[in-house]
Amino acid sequence: MQNIPFTLAAPGMVVARDIKTSDDPSSMTLCGKGVKLTESLIDRLRQMGIKSVTVEGHPVKREGENSLEEMLAALDRRFRRVTDDPLMMKIREMYRRQILRSMGGAGGQ
Repeated sequence: MQNIPFTLAAPGMVVARDIKTSDDPSSMTLCGKGVKLTESLIDRLRQMGIKSVTVEGHPVKREGENSLEEMLAALDRRFRRVTDDPLMMKIREMYRRQILRSMGGAGGQ
């Protein structure tokens, strides 16, 4: 899941959280979770003043962000001295799954 400025939204991206009229949880939903963005939907939401959207996966590489491969390599480096500890390896695997899920990588969906 990635929160991006609405200016970076593109057709084909899938909404990961409801798009609402305001930050208030009780506000009206404009677009529901799971909806695939189209050019016309993006135009309508832009006209309504939507500033950001949370989409599935990690479709936008922003300056300063690490790639999925870089994040997984860094995780392996952090745990390299405790590979013989089963508990630490379980913790590493939990972090790995979370990174995959957040970045939309293979096996993380």
